[in-house]
Amino acid sequence: MGQTRSHGADGLELLGLEELLARELELVDLALELARELLALLLGGGRALQRAQGVLDAVGGLAGLSTACAHELRALPGIGDAGSTALAAAVELKRRIDRLDLPWGRRLRTPREAETFLRSLLQGAAQEHFLIVGLDARQRVRMVRTVGMGSLSRVEVHPREVFRPLLRAGMHSCLIVHNHPSGDARPSEADIDLTERLVEVGLFLGIPVVDHIVISDRGFVSLAELGLLGSNE
Repeated sequence: MGQTRSHGADGLELLGLEELLARELELVDLALELARELLALLLGGGRALQRAQGVLDAVGGLAGLSTACAHELRALPGIGDAGSTALAAAVELKRRIDRLDLPWGRRLRTPREAETFLRSLLQGAAQEHFLIVGLDARQRVRMVRTVGMGSLSRVEVHPREVFRPLLRAGMHSCLIVHNHPSGDARPSEADIDLTERLVEVGLFLGIPVVDHIVISDRGFVSLAELGLLGSNE
């Protein structure tokens, strides 16, 4: 079968079937090579690439590796206790990440939507946690970062810790949130003062703070709804 090409209605050249298949195979080969190199980094030591390939052969490739049990990984020959432990930990980490249901790209248009999203991240926390949520121009979640942790009733946060990751990620705006493990979601004077500072810095940097939400087991408070964010313009 010879390679054929055709042109679509927009004038773009369309690849023939054989060339498409060849490119797909190239992508698969590249993915496997990258996986082998990552596996070699995990295993470390001499002849790491060869041992990584041996692991993939023994478990049936990436699909087998992703479903292998910890004791199966530790029983693989030639990788040692440290290598097998690191490999088992990496596989388990991947499984846990896959089980997470964080709706990246979800739009947070109201304080209630934001509270519903953020409560799952702070559920059961015994200490105060201070989080930032980076939003794009359509108010979709693009990043979540913990920038401070404290005691039962207090957490220290500096504006540079809040805005540095937002600037690096090119966020359009941000939402800030912290929890009150005491159960009372009413913002303290310190919460209000910090919010005013962050709003001011955010306006200066071009990353406005759209809300500061305080969450507790008994409810939540939106400082934007209380009118404590100013005009933010």
